[in-house]
Amino acid sequence: MTPELTVLALAGLLQALQFATVSIRANLELPAGKLMGPRDPQRLGAPLLEQVSPKTGRLFRALNNHFEGLILFTLAVVVVTLADRATGFSAICAWTYLVARIAYVPAYFFGWTPWRSIIWMIGFLATILMLLSVFVV
Repeated sequence: MTPELTVLALAGLLQALQFATVSIRANLELPAGKLMGPRDPQRLGAPLLEQVSPKTGRLFRALNNHFEGLILFTLAVVVVTLADRATGFSAICAWTYLVARIAYVPAYFFGWTPWRSIIWMIGFLATILMLLSVFVV
């Protein structure tokens, strides 16, 4: 397995860990059974993000951000892999993405400004550079 695919698998596990963390915190903070129903607006009373603590809300937003970033990163891994363009550079880009995503969670949770945005940009640029690397002969 290429380093890029390894990192993609680890990024998926990070996503699962983030999901579990958000779910556990939300279930501890909200009344029993609130998250078990269909989450219809009239049943909830207010959006879930308005009912949890600010830090749990931050974890939820970091999770959603990772869903968005993971789409582009997965695309980069697939393109590099199928084009048979995996290189040391693309591997560094992949690992940089993963490290940035790991660092992004506490940066968002603790409200590190402007570091959260800088960390996000590092992961995004790593992904874009990885995509562009397939065009280098």
